[in-house]
Amino acid sequence: MRAVVQRVSSARVTVKGHVTGEIAEGLTILLGVGRDDTSAVAASMAAKIANLRIFEDDQEKMNRSLLEVKASALVVSQFTLYGEARGQRRPSFIAAAPLEQAKKLYEEFCEALRRLGVAVATGVFQAMMSLELVNQGPVTILLDSDKAF
Repeated sequence: MRAVVQRVSSARVTVKGHVTGEIAEGLTILLGVGRDDTSAVAASMAAKIANLRIFEDDQEKMNRSLLEVKASALVVSQFTLYGEARGQRRPSFIAAAPLEQAKKLYEEFCEALRRLGVAVATGVFQAMMSLELVNQGPVTILLDSDKAF
């Protein structure tokens, strides 16, 4: 599982001109599901992200987590995080999970965040979406469950 995690002051996703998910302060999470991912990976990634200390404390140091600041998450499915373009100009997505598996694990990831106490907004799985966000910092963290980076 791969995630691009961005600390935001606001974010929203629209599908066909309609807002499907919107948050104020929190995290925007672009989530890609890989072929080898499991329910355990989804739960582990949710816990990792919810506990990442990337919000500032009173001394302006990144020392507080999403859970500590009681902020929200906007989770958007993005299979292109598994795009491989090292050997060609057109990315290959062979490492991305098949549709049914990806949707199931995306939903499990969102539910795992909710169980941890995070308010979660989402895009629409497999839809063409527009994402608007104000990255605070800017702070952007890349995560990979296989620790490829």
